[in-house]
Amino acid sequence: MALRRSSLSRTVVCSGLILAACGGGAEGAGGAGSPAAYGGGGESGRAQAGRGTGTAGAGASAAASGGRGGAGRGGASAAGGVGGATSASGTAASAGRGGSGAIASSDDRPAAGNPSGTCALPADAALEDVSNPTTVIGDGTPASCTGQAFVDAVAKGGVITFDCGDKPVTITLTQTAKVVNKTGLKIVIDGGNKVSLSGGDKVRILYQNTCDQAQNWTTSHCQDQPDPQLTVQNITFEHGTSKGQSVGSGDPGGGGAIFASGGRLKIINARFFNNSCEDTGPDVGGAAVRARNQSEGKPVYVVNSTFGGRADLGNVGSNGAGLSSIGVSYSVINSLFSYNRAIGNGANPMRSGTPGGGSGGAIYNDGNTFTLSLCGSLLEHNSAKEGGGAIFYVSNDHSGSLVIKDSTLRQNPSERFETDGYPGIFVLDNDDKPSVTNSTIE
Repeated sequence: MALRRSSLSRTVVCSGLILAACGGGAEGAGGAGSPAAYGGGGESGRAQAGRGTGTAGAGASAAASGGRGGAGRGGASAAGGVGGATSASGTAASAGRGGSGAIASSDDRPAAGNPSGTCALPADAALEDVSNPTTVIGDGTPASCTGQAFVDAVAKGGVITFDCGDKPVTITLTQTAKVVNKTGLKIVIDGGNKVSLSGGDKVRILYQNTCDQAQNWTTSHCQDQPDPQLTVQNITFEHGTSKGQSVGSGDPGGGGAIFASGGRLKIINARFFNNSCEDTGPDVGGAAVRARNQSEGKPVYVVNSTFGGRADLGNVGSNGAGLSSIGVSYSVINSLFSYNRAIGNGANPMRSGTPGGGSGGAIYNDGNTFTLSLCGSLLEHNSAKEGGGAIFYVSNDHSGSLVIKDSTLRQNPSERFETDGYPGIFVLDNDDKPSVTNSTIE
C-alpha cells in the first residue's frame, strides 16, 4: 500500500477538471446554487467559488420545499422534498422526492443534514411511510417512553413510532435493541424529529445481523439476503458504544450506535452524537455506524443526516468514526460530517509494535468491488491519526470507485498520509484518485 502525502492545499473541481477557479457560470447553469438559495435544478454557481454570479434558478431555498416533486403528501418539512412532515404524534406521511436543507432541530444541537445540500434522491432513498405503525411507544408522556419499550418494539418488528409528549425526549437504553430476522420484510423506526436514543456510553443502541443464529436464521445464505430492511429516520442516536459488545459472527466489532449486517440499512434525517467504538484495531470501526453484507451489493443510503456537527458532539473510534464497512457501498446524500475522530494507531496493515487503526476520520471503507458516493455533502474538521482525515477508501483489487459530487471537504487533517492533491482523503481505487465533480477539497 503506497502512502502519499498531499502537496496541494486546495482542489476545486468543475465537471471533473481540476482548475484554479471555475468561472463563467451562466445564470441557471452553475454547478451549485448560492448557500441561501440552493435549488433542485437550474441554479447559479457560487460567486465565492468563481462559478458565476447569476441568481438562483428554479429550485426553492433550503427553508422552503424544494427539489423534485416538492414535499410529501403530509406537507412540507423544514427540508422541503426530503419527505413529508412529521406530526405531533410522531407519524409521518409518505415521502416526497428530492429537496434539500437541514431538518429543523427540536433542541439546541445541530440539525440533521447539510443545509447547502441539493442533490435529488433516488426513489429507494425516500422516507418510509409510517402512517400505520405496528407499535407506538408511549402514551403521550416522557415517562412512558422507556428503553425496555423500545427494545421490545424492535424485537417485534414492523413500523415503530413514538408518542412521548410535545417536547424532545431522550430514551436511555440499558441493553441493545436487537432485530429479530423473522419478523418481516421491513423494520422502520421513526422518531418524529423529537426522540433521541442513548446508549449511556455503556451499550450499543441498535443491532441487526442476519448471520446471528440467536436472532433467527431465515435463509441458507445469511450473508446475502434481501431482508430485514432496516430504516431509521427522523431520530437521534447518542452515546452508543460497541466497546465490549459481541456481534456473534466473528466480526471485529464496531457500530456504537448501529451495527447492521445483512439485509438492507437506510438512514434518513438522523443525527449521531458522541458515539464510540473500540479505540484501536486495524479493521474495527464505525463509532456511529458499522455496515456489512448488504443484499446484492446495494448501497446503504445515508440521507440528510448529521454525524457530529459540533466540537463537543463528534463520534470517536479506531477507524471511520462516522461510517465504517468492509465491502459495502454507501450513497451519502446532503449530509454533514464534522468533528469526528479516528484515534487508532498503526494503520492497516498495522505497523510492527502498534495495535493498528487510526484512518478515516469521518468515513472508512475497505474491501474489493464497492462504491462510496458523496453528493451534496459537507465534511469538515474531521481528523485521523493515520490516513484520510475525512475519507479512507481502499479497494484492494482496484475495482471500486470513490465518487464526490457537489460537495465540500475542508480542514480534515491526516497526521501521517493522504493522496497527493486531495487533502483529507486517502484512496486506492480503479485509478487511485477520486472522481470529483463540482466540488471543493481543501
